Amino acid sequence: MSELNESNYKRIAIVNWILTIPMIVLFAWPYHYASGLLDINVNLKFIGSLLFAAPFMLTILHGHVTMALGAVHRHHYYEWMTKEKPLTFGLLFHPVFIKTRFRLILLVISLIILPVAYLLGL
Repeated sequence: MSELNESNYKRIAIVNWILTIPMIVLFAWPYHYASGLLDINVNLKFIGSLLFAAPFMLTILHGHVTMALGAVHRHHYYEWMTKEKPLTFGLLFHPVFIKTRFRLILLVISLIILPVAYLLGL
């Protein structure tokens, strides 16, 4: 049986959705704690924490897809999510999210928010 079938894709997508919230919490708490020490506004604290956690979470989820399907076949999974199931399984996993440049931009933005918010007294 091939790993390149829709039932396997659904299983991978469900596992990724289940892992999303725990990983956001796991990776967001250091930023949330640090911004709490600096007395940063609650809204900026949560936005920065989400931006800080997202690249790490997306990297691990992308690695999960790679381990499940292999580096050669993972593009089939992302095609299935964006072309066949864009509003269900592929809702939060757009192809741009797997790009390293996008994840680094999110991380840098979150790290810029921290000192700027502190210096401006937000």
